[in-house]
Amino acid sequence: MPAATPGTPSLLRAMNDRAALELLLTHGPLSRTRIGHLTGLSKPTASQLLARLEAAGLVVATGTDGGRPGPNAQLYALNARAAHVGGLDVTPERVAAAVCDLTGEVVGSFELPYREGSDAVEQVTEALGEAARAAGLRRTDVHRLVIATPGAFDPQTGQLRYASHLPGWHSPTLLDELAAALPMPVEYENDVNLAAIAEQRLGAARGHEDFVLLWNEEGLGAALVLGGRLHRGWTGGAGEVGFLPVSGHPLVRQVTRANTGGYQELAGVQVLPRLARELGIEAPEETGTPDRPQVAAGVALLERAAARPQGAHLRFLQSYATVLATGLASLVAVLDPEIVVLSGAAIGAGGEALRALLEAELAELAPSRPRLVPGEVRERPVLRGALESALITTREEVFDTSRRR
Repeated sequence: MPAATPGTPSLLRAMNDRAALELLLTHGPLSRTRIGHLTGLSKPTASQLLARLEAAGLVVATGTDGGRPGPNAQLYALNARAAHVGGLDVTPERVAAAVCDLTGEVVGSFELPYREGSDAVEQVTEALGEAARAAGLRRTDVHRLVIATPGAFDPQTGQLRYASHLPGWHSPTLLDELAAALPMPVEYENDVNLAAIAEQRLGAARGHEDFVLLWNEEGLGAALVLGGRLHRGWTGGAGEVGFLPVSGHPLVRQVTRANTGGYQELAGVQVLPRLARELGIEAPEETGTPDRPQVAAGVALLERAAARPQGAHLRFLQSYATVLATGLASLVAVLDPEIVVLSGAAIGAGGEALRALLEAELAELAPSRPRLVPGEVRERPVLRGALESALITTREEVFDTSRRR
């Protein structure tokens, strides 16, 4: 059908439909009277709107509004099953998959450990299929999928860059193979960028247009949000701060081959056991999977120090705050963000003690003084960001009722 002309009844109906659906998403079940009050629509128009949305499968009647004088009012809710989206978080260790409904509730999840010899297409299709099955769905029921990886796919070449440690993901034909194997639109995004989307929509960065998210887990990374939008850079490599040369530390050359850089060598999680030993603190054994023993050891050290920030433990936190601030100061000097969100298992383990020390150190090194805030999305922030990213586009499509006419 031709697009609606501005001001026509069909366009106004679509705008009212969208407003009502957004209200149900935000507030949960509402009565016809309440929807009319919040949208400014008359009772007859609100009734017609709800009937239209119910017939389209976007709204369902759900219970009544009891506890008030007079007849109970029928409540209406967004049909959570009107669409489902998927998210994948891909690391060298595993592929974590989740499926959520239109309200954002996770209804199925699955984690696939990395298997030697398995290729990326097998990993993705199996992980997504199992997550969909856990939700009582078929893989073809997933409306859209967002895949998170370290590094980024170069928009000019379609090849993964800045992530040489991710096995099986560097074929020049990979994106075409995945497109052929998956029955839904697929988007690819850097893992730290998706953690920032999760914080922007659900966590510490809500209401902020300019912020940096500093991530510290297996590697150091950053996400840059400027004017409310992610800044990815020409090749998708904006925020790959682990490669950043830093003052007072030897230059690391051929960084793409070594998959490391000055800031990573100075302040990555792998330096924490050494910092502890230099201060006479016994470092825990590096346990866990082959790819994460340093993360586990670093997190344990930071948690122990944050629990009792005195003596050697306080000096340990101060030393780590200094090396973190050294690289962060460069970002702050160039971008002048309103806030810096601290995220990732390693940096989060330092708690308020590390945050306060890092903020004080940064104030000495950078001309602007953004607030440093802990990330609020603690459970699988990358995967949550992938789901949120998929929901943004899917809701735009599903809520646009003009497409259904």
